[in-house]
Amino acid sequence: MFEKLFMLVKNNAGMAVIDNPAIPVKYHEAVINEASSSIIEVLKGQMETGKIKDLIRFFQFSGIYNKSLVASIINRFASKLNNFYGIAPDKALVAANSLITPVMLELVKESKNEQNKDFGLSNFLAKLNGNQSDFSGLVNRMMVA
Repeated sequence: MFEKLFMLVKNNAGMAVIDNPAIPVKYHEAVINEASSSIIEVLKGQMETGKIKDLIRFFQFSGIYNKSLVASIINRFASKLNNFYGIAPDKALVAANSLITPVMLELVKESKNEQNKDFGLSNFLAKLNGNQSDFSGLVNRMMVA
């Protein structure tokens, strides 16, 4: 599942990373990894702080609910670009926003696709939690509500 997330990020990395003159070619792969890990870290953080229902709502109502979650991922990724790769804060924020926003939109779309088991919300949440819990009951209850 995490490999599929990396590929999702990589497939959206065109203008934000690959064609971005602020990001040297030698860092492209690492930066894509940083974007993927930023998504995972923030989503895991939501789970670890007891905000699982908020996370499910994000995937259920992404267009209108919890834009702060995406902003949090963008800020974490921009901070990594600045701190680890020396990219100016303003350019890091533009790159992060132009990559994370479409990736999260596509991730939400994929989580709703019945055919895509890797990004099915119950499975995705279980993987984020290290397969310690089955979230299918909670997800099903909340998606119906």
